[in-house]
Amino acid sequence: MIRVHLIGTDGRTTEAHGEAGDTLLRLAQAAGQPLEGTCEGQMACSTCHVIVAAEDFDRLPPASEEEEDMLDLAAVATRTSRLACQIVLTPAIDGLTVRVPAEARDMRGR
Repeated sequence: MIRVHLIGTDGRTTEAHGEAGDTLLRLAQAAGQPLEGTCEGQMACSTCHVIVAAEDFDRLPPASEEEEDMLDLAAVATRTSRLACQIVLTPAIDGLTVRVPAEARDMRGR
């Protein structure tokens, strides 16, 4: 199991557990976080934008040019912003901490 610390829009931290190979988007949604993921991981939107803790950012593989382009559309993007659909859970990122921005969109009604 891969552990991820999710800081919600309310500031509370939840520890979620997922399987290697799954995406952070699916893990966060299963944990009740308001990440819409409109494009279902196709990098055609930025509705799964998260902010990775600065101390964890370098543990992730670099973002692709396409992901960087989508992040340009995200509200309140920062230097450590990523799309949750593009973060694959691996043992190397066990214990990762990410924050869901207050501007997160969730059209699923949660």
